[in-house]
Order: sequence, then structure tokens, then C-alpha cells
Amino acid sequence: MAVRGVREIGDGRELAQLAIEAHGGLARWQRDPEVAVRLSSGGFAFASKLQGHAVRDVVARVGTRAQEVVFERYPSEGSRGILDSAGNVRIVDEGGATREERREPRAAFGDLRHKLRWDRLDILYFGTYAIWTYLASPFVFANDGYRLRELETWSEHGEIWRRLAVTFPAGLQTHSREQVFYIDRVGLIRRHDYTAEPFGQWARAAHYCFDHSSFDGLILPRRRLVYPRRGDNLPRSHPRLVWIELSEVPA
Repeated sequence: MAVRGVREIGDGRELAQLAIEAHGGLARWQRDPEVAVRLSSGGFAFASKLQGHAVRDVVARVGTRAQEVVFERYPSEGSRGILDSAGNVRIVDEGGATREERREPRAAFGDLRHKLRWDRLDILYFGTYAIWTYLASPFVFANDGYRLRELETWSEHGEIWRRLAVTFPAGLQTHSREQVFYIDRVGLIRRHDYTAEPFGQWARAAHYCFDHSSFDGLILPRRRLVYPRRGDNLPRSHPRLVWIELSEVPA
């Protein structure tokens, strides 16, 4: 991770609290058992695994009290994709009957087939845990099991961003246990670094957040762009690995 060799300047708790308040506050996050957004995503990373159009115009229902996510209309109308709290994924029909299922999906990514192509359960696993990570951060940093450290500041795009290094709890489904969040002066997350381990240890990402807006009181970025991260911690301009767009779910 990019934190290697970077000086720690604090325990991160004050910075995490600043970010939590800027994104709507812990009480708003905890108010409802789930947060629903309309989600579309794509990019070179998904296309390279033959899943470039797999996540388009789905409704993502993200649990706020456990790591549970539902993709409605995935992979098509009349079915749902589910990530459960045990980290397993399945696709069910309208009646709730299981069509496909994969237990311990993370363990499957090391074989030869995954180096060449992913199937719809693979992209379901990656997409559900990723959107949970993106929406649950920074709120879950107040929970037990997260180790926080504030790092030296970072200058980019003419701004100075504070950096929060987070060690996620073991057993949680996310990109990598070590991640770094870049936070602006008002507390908004503007960049997010991690290693996308299902792709490989080489998949070091610089993930940018844009157009922060209110989603019924939660402040979330409407657009995200992900680029490769160089050894000097700067992003490469190409390829655009992933793009993500969020919008409200009509009442």
C-alpha cells in the first residue's frame, strides 16, 4: 500500500469524525437499515474480464447494519443478486428461489479462469462488496475493529488533502485490508487508494470522487473514476479502469 514509508501524524479519530459529519453524520447513516441508489458502472477493468456491461442501471440496496447488499434487476429483469453477511453471493428469481450460488467467492479468484475472464457471480461479488465499501465509508470507521491513522498531507489538483489510513477488519469483504482516504478541508472524501485484490496484487488503484450531492441527507459522490496508481503515488492518466455513476431511486 501507499502508506509504506509515509509518516503518521495522528491517530485518525478526529479526521474520521470530520469526514463522518461532512457525509451526513452517523445518525443519518444509522437511521434506516439500508441505503438505496441507482448504479451503473463499467470501464477497462471490467471489459478485460468480459463483463464490461454487467452492472448497468441496477438498484443497489446497501445494508447499514451489516455487510449485506442486493442488486435488483441483476443480471436481468426479474432477478436479484445478493451478497450476504457471510460473504457468499447468489442470484435469485422473483420468488426468491436460488438460480446460481457461490460460497466463499473470494477464494476462487486465484485460478487460471479468473485470470482470463469473470462470470456474473464474480462481478456480482466484486460489485456488491465495492459499493458497500464506497457507501459505508466513512461511517463504519466509528465501529470497533477499524484501525485508523492520519498520515502526512498530500497535494494534488492545487489542493491540500489530509489522509486517513484505515485497516479494515479481517473477514470483511473489501478490496484490501489497507486503504487510504484523501479528505478535503470540509471533510469530503476526494480520493481513495487500495489494491483491488481480486484482480491481483498489481491492481493498485487511485479512485476519485466527484459531484458530492445529498441522497436524502447522505452526502455521496455521483461520479467516481478509477485509474492505476504509480509507484510514486500519482495516478496514471490511462487506462480508465472503472467509472461509476450514482443517482436517486425514484420514490
